[in-house]
Amino acid sequence: MKKLQVLLVDDSAVVRKMLTGIVTAQPDMEVCAAAQDPLFAIKYMEKQWPDVIVLDVEMPRMDGITFLKKIMKQRPTPVVMCSTLTEKGAETTMQAMSSGAVEIVTKPKMGVKGFLEESAVEIAGAIRAASKARFKQNMTTSVPVADVRAKLNADVMMQVPSGSAMVRTTERIIAIGTSTGGTTALEKLLTCLPRVAPGIVVVQHMPGAFTAAFATRLNSLCDVTVKEAVDGESLLAGFVYIAPGDKHMMIKRSGAVYKICIQDGPLVSRHKPSVDVLFRSVAKYAGKNAMGIIMTGMGDDGASGLLEMKQSGSYTLAENEQSCVVYGMPKEAVKKGAVELELALEEMPQKIMSFYQAGLK
Repeated sequence: MKKLQVLLVDDSAVVRKMLTGIVTAQPDMEVCAAAQDPLFAIKYMEKQWPDVIVLDVEMPRMDGITFLKKIMKQRPTPVVMCSTLTEKGAETTMQAMSSGAVEIVTKPKMGVKGFLEESAVEIAGAIRAASKARFKQNMTTSVPVADVRAKLNADVMMQVPSGSAMVRTTERIIAIGTSTGGTTALEKLLTCLPRVAPGIVVVQHMPGAFTAAFATRLNSLCDVTVKEAVDGESLLAGFVYIAPGDKHMMIKRSGAVYKICIQDGPLVSRHKPSVDVLFRSVAKYAGKNAMGIIMTGMGDDGASGLLEMKQSGSYTLAENEQSCVVYGMPKEAVKKGAVELELALEEMPQKIMSFYQAGLK
């Protein structure tokens, strides 16, 4: 089977060397070229077009955002952005995600070598996930490599819901889980919701340095208020709460009010935040008062949690294959019998509002 051809574009020789080592260690991918800036990359791409591009944000002669836009206009290709862990880097990376990048790889300003060595599994996974993006052209399908870490489930954060689900009330909430391709999908979904939408909790697989910038960007585009979730705050109608990267997000019930709970903990379904953790808490504390939606993404995080939501009386949706960037997470949820209805992304806002308005009657 043909290996994924990966193009590395970064002005740091150390980063290029480290990324080359990570990629060549994978049995399903190899480096076709490593360029110090986009202009050198263009020369390589004239000879061979890569399957996936790992692209730095800040480079001399041409920045990563400009190069990304050129790629997407000429020949849409899966791009993984390699961004520094800074506030400016986070804001720029959000621009990249809105311009077509599908995954993020982080690097600190100091201690890059050690950081990349420790993040080898995540980096390889990001490249592999990006390769599945639907706009890819003439790519081979790679065989995923087993993750060496133990795969924990939501039991490590919360016990399986037991007993009858909470009785239906007029206070309805929406729980959404997504990963690869989710930043753009969430933007399309949330910008279509009116200010009077239900309270929404979202897990988007994303590093911790970027979730605040992601929420800020969405807030500037939406009628609903979008913010990074804070531990202990009440879940209010008209608000969307994005789970902080590197933390798990759950909901709990306090009297007639839903409260957000942010906790550290181990990776669940190989992610933190984990969709399974959020969905389990919604199943336990909201039951019939909730709608669960699983959207584009690679892997199976959220499939088990969505099934628990369905079993507790929640209404469950999945983004259909036609509109997904990567039909992985929704597919696994469908296979488990967790999904009541598959919908195109553009149909979801109306379904959300119908569910919410039915609870007000």
